[in-house]
Amino acid sequence: MKNQKGFSLIELLIVVVIIGIIAAIAIPNLLAARRSANEGSAQASIRTVHGAQMTYQSTTGSGNYGSMTDLGTQNLVDTQLGSASPQKSGYNFNSVKTDRTTTVPASFSVYASPVVGVGLTQTGSKDYCISTEGVMKARAMILLDTDEDACPENWEVLRQPATSTTNSWRL
Repeated sequence: MKNQKGFSLIELLIVVVIIGIIAAIAIPNLLAARRSANEGSAQASIRTVHGAQMTYQSTTGSGNYGSMTDLGTQNLVDTQLGSASPQKSGYNFNSVKTDRTTTVPASFSVYASPVVGVGLTQTGSKDYCISTEGVMKARAMILLDTDEDACPENWEVLRQPATSTTNSWRL
């Protein structure tokens, strides 16, 4: 027999199978990491909008809260959140506000829901909201109803303002 150099077909198939197994293990973990990063970004963005609303109310808003576009116009949030249809890191954002009257104080709620809620390209698995009081809530992702003026009571409380006068958050 001749002295042959190179790999046999079986050796190449074994390598392809090993690469396939590694990919099958790694890809779901990478997608889960991306979803987790998107959810963390949504939580941070909602907290940012809450702080921007407080600033807007005490400065430009004359006691009322602003729309997402108002916050963007005043440079209180970035251009992604301050647009007419805010979308950032795989989440859609919506703000509902109620202006103050002689009998009702001004209030607002900010909602975040995943752009893609199901499938391999899912961008998140939870809806988030925060209201005037600063309590962030979440629930498993379902069709988001943003007609409410405040975060629903039955949503899970994620973060609430600390009881001290500092701006720290507690779990």
